[in-house]
Amino acid sequence: MLRALDIRDMLIIDRLELTFQPGLNVLTGETGAGKSILLDSLGFVLGWRGRAELVRQGAAQGEVVAEFELPADHPAHEVLDEAGLPGGEELILRRVNTAEGRKTAWVNDRRCSGEVLRALSETLIELHGQHDDRGLLNPRGHRAMLDAYAGLDAALSDTRSAWTEMSRARKALEETEAALAAMRAEEDFLRHSVAELDQLDPQPGEDAELDARRRMMQGAERIRDDVARAFALLGGEGAEGAMGDALRWLEGVSDKAAGQLEEPIAALGRAMIELGEAQDGVETCLQALDFNPAELEAAEERLFAIRALARKHDVAPDDLGGFADTLRARLGQLDAGDADLADQRAALAAAEDAYDTAAGALTAARAKAAGALDKAVMAELAPLKMERAVFETHVSEAEPGPEGRDMVAFTVATNPGAPAGPLNKIASGGELSRFLLALKVCLTGDDSGRTMIFDEIDRGVGGATADAVGRRLAALAHGGQVLVVTHSPQVAARAAHHWRVQKQVADGQTLSTVVPLDPDERVDEIARMVAGDTITDEARAAARALLSA
Repeated sequence: MLRALDIRDMLIIDRLELTFQPGLNVLTGETGAGKSILLDSLGFVLGWRGRAELVRQGAAQGEVVAEFELPADHPAHEVLDEAGLPGGEELILRRVNTAEGRKTAWVNDRRCSGEVLRALSETLIELHGQHDDRGLLNPRGHRAMLDAYAGLDAALSDTRSAWTEMSRARKALEETEAALAAMRAEEDFLRHSVAELDQLDPQPGEDAELDARRRMMQGAERIRDDVARAFALLGGEGAEGAMGDALRWLEGVSDKAAGQLEEPIAALGRAMIELGEAQDGVETCLQALDFNPAELEAAEERLFAIRALARKHDVAPDDLGGFADTLRARLGQLDAGDADLADQRAALAAAEDAYDTAAGALTAARAKAAGALDKAVMAELAPLKMERAVFETHVSEAEPGPEGRDMVAFTVATNPGAPAGPLNKIASGGELSRFLLALKVCLTGDDSGRTMIFDEIDRGVGGATADAVGRRLAALAHGGQVLVVTHSPQVAARAAHHWRVQKQVADGQTLSTVVPLDPDERVDEIARMVAGDTITDEARAAARALLSA
């Protein structure tokens, strides 16, 4: 609910503070007094795209502050949460426009974008007028209005869930088909590569092992003779024999050397042990160097085959085994692909059936609700002196989507037998106003979360019809808030709160202001609306009669 509007230096307003109330709030005044400026200013702070030059001439910047009261369940709280903005029972919007055209906005003293303001405005304000494309005249919103009227939240939820599941199943099937098509395109390559890898069967670490053996065998011929000569010198004809002879000679005379040979003999014993270990190691080396030339050829052939496969598949030699497992898995998927496709096609068919069922139920509910809405609107049109007009809600087939496969359009025919068409194409100004009002009365129901603004929606009607319009607006405002800009005294007389918009000239400058009217001032203002500039006693009497009716 809009509580207050503070406007500074906007167009011909220098400073204006308005406090609004629940119920029907009416703004009246002479043509050109500035009523549209109020709506322009309100639209500016709500982020609506409108007039480019709003700053009052000579001012550095213009500013509008709007204060709203939010119930705990108001949908604006979701917008605030999503934008990361502070919430609460009070919502204060502030927007500044510099003379150079720069715009800055705040929500509860936190900077925000124009997109956030517009998202909030969708939950805060409904503007209706003869040329309004944001509300009832926009066919794109008719389906949502019919759904809200019929209370189809559960059916919509079921249809959205079925659409999501169907879309997921279709996407999974398409991805599987694409993957299988890609694998079938390389099936020959996969099977040849797996067979080649299976035949070679490379093992982790084998590349390094083969390379080391190859290097050793390549160098064996160059070093084997030297190793053999060294081994001979270490054996019985060489160091081992000499050291053995020396040890025997020393042991034979050690008892006559008074203990002086014990240490040398012990050292020679240790040396003999070390010498034996050296012989064993050299012998092992000789055995390793003793190879068949065919073995070198076989090692080289396998090493080159492993490295060639690694280069072919652009993997490390040690990763060939894992790469083979990957290719086998892809072949497995290909071999099992037909079964997977059959399962996924069955899942998609089931999801499509579920969507058809949910969408069909939604279509039936919309068709039933359309008939009820038509009757309700027709009942509202009769008191508005349009009992011969025909209102119809057309539900036709559209492209399937998350919210079903229906297109909804409100159409009218102003007289029986006349062709029906869109609201804004068929009805005249006064007729359109009454159609919109009747439709809005039927669609609003118990929803009082948003402030409704009607901009001269009573244009082109008068007398008893204007009185009926005023009474419908007052009924619409019951339990909520409605703001009406009007030139009709019958509508103004139904207001719970009345303001007059007027212009005045001060110091050669024209300024617009808005003043709240007390009961006597209301009589004079409605009398002016009845009689014109010259207010007579008869006009005041007529005004009092309207106010007391």
